[in-house]
Amino acid sequence: MDEAANVLRHHPEIAIFLAVALGYYVGRLRFGSFTLGTVAATLLIGVVLGQLRIVINPLVKTIFFDMFIFVVGYRVGPQFFRGLRREAFPQVVLTFVLCGSVLAMACLAAVALGHNAGMAAGLVAGASTESATLGSATDAINRLAVSADEKKAMLDAMPVAYAITYLFGTAGVAWWLSKIGPKILGVDLRAACAELEKAMGEGHALGEGIQSGYRPTVLRALRVENPQFAERTVAELEHRFDHHLVVERIRRAGGALAEAAPDLVVHAGDVIAVGIDMAVLFDDSMRIGPEVNDPELLSIPIATRDVVITRAPLEGWTIGELASKYGHGVRGRRLVRLGQELPYTRETRVERGDTFTIYGHLRDVERAAKIAGYMDEPSPATDLAFVAAGMALGALVGLPALLVAGVEISLTTSGGVLILGLVFGWLRARHPTFGRFPEPALWIFDVVGLNTFMAIVGIGSGAAFVQGLLEDGVLLFLAGIMVILVPHTLTLLAGKYVFRMHPGILLGVCTGAGTCTAALAAVKEEARSKIPALGYTVPYAIGNVLLTAWGPIVVALVK
Repeated sequence: MDEAANVLRHHPEIAIFLAVALGYYVGRLRFGSFTLGTVAATLLIGVVLGQLRIVINPLVKTIFFDMFIFVVGYRVGPQFFRGLRREAFPQVVLTFVLCGSVLAMACLAAVALGHNAGMAAGLVAGASTESATLGSATDAINRLAVSADEKKAMLDAMPVAYAITYLFGTAGVAWWLSKIGPKILGVDLRAACAELEKAMGEGHALGEGIQSGYRPTVLRALRVENPQFAERTVAELEHRFDHHLVVERIRRAGGALAEAAPDLVVHAGDVIAVGIDMAVLFDDSMRIGPEVNDPELLSIPIATRDVVITRAPLEGWTIGELASKYGHGVRGRRLVRLGQELPYTRETRVERGDTFTIYGHLRDVERAAKIAGYMDEPSPATDLAFVAAGMALGALVGLPALLVAGVEISLTTSGGVLILGLVFGWLRARHPTFGRFPEPALWIFDVVGLNTFMAIVGIGSGAAFVQGLLEDGVLLFLAGIMVILVPHTLTLLAGKYVFRMHPGILLGVCTGAGTCTAALAAVKEEARSKIPALGYTVPYAIGNVLLTAWGPIVVALVK
């Protein structure tokens, strides 16, 4: 055992990777419906290894945290800047209400319990599940003009408060918002979301991951026998059906195949391959002719592609408006924003940075992609010059500091990296010709960066963690409950009585402002609807920035 401990002390990189490996494994284990989560598990495994008093260069922790925080900014950049616009005002205000209340409650709890700034920062980070607060607070504590022992006491206190409050910040908040939230609002959440879905033109959802087998549009081969549809151009025929029919290909009476073109004339006896709405297909008054079996004619290159919306003129359009103007020959399947699938209805509005999944004839899909923005082709390539430059510039931006009452106030290097991540993510969404950062690479920076950072935090504070847990565990747990539930309750009441917000969207705002994706999943499950996701994205973007920014602020406020 002593030999193993010596190996880890002399080669701390082994301890780091071991903590990440075990933490990621333990964090995914299920106990009934409960999971610890990879972040909290990695921290706790790091604490266990930290009992061996392993010393790790602080620079390693900074590097991995900067990788993580840059991705946080990059992901939310487009939605963050969208939140600065007037129509997002109610959601922005409610985000400030929740995040500001978390800061105030954490400071009050720390003062009441006689805890230092590190403990207050840990309360903010754990109760709101915003791990980035630990990194920004660490930078601020290291800048304080206090003794090394005082700094160490603060740094050791942070992971204690974080670990004790994180579990309720995740599982407790998910339960509170999904089960108690609707009671506070006095609504039947499922009925309210189903009513809004109906008003937006979508049938009630069958459940997460379940889709109806019904397809409103089908591909058929029809022989033209009805004279009212013969001797017309393709454009005239499609117009006659009010664009509920799209002609893809034609087999002439002599057997030759012809690709459809707007001015191509359809003759009696031709067989046409059409994408046609089911309601029209079975309307006898619009019957073109009998259906025929023609595999060659129907062998059309159908493509499914993810298209990212980047064109400014399209921002704010509804899906229905886009379909009417530019949707010839294509159909949409899903709309994703910040990794969350939104209700796919004719009244759902799109924003720049959204990802549309569309399908149809390859030529039509490519045409629609050029109009909307760009096609997100699968590729592992990452523009590392773009990413590394953003992180370097961010660290430089965070260096300048102001001296206020003897305390240095600055963005800190991690805060600067977050800001540049926001800017670079916004730039990428608007100018997709550079700065490619594919999802697998984002995942590596995000998950490896955060979990490695948490492993190092746990290893570094391991010796003091157990003592802090024994001394303050119960009080910290209760404080964490108050730090997060009071802000959520205030936000629900403000959203209901001040902004008259739809309850499903309001609960989504709370999950986003509190950066609790697990709570969003619980609320959507309770509602059996994707409606809450409509309130999640803008608050999530702004909440990430605010809660990260609270790190240096709570250090300055709590002495």
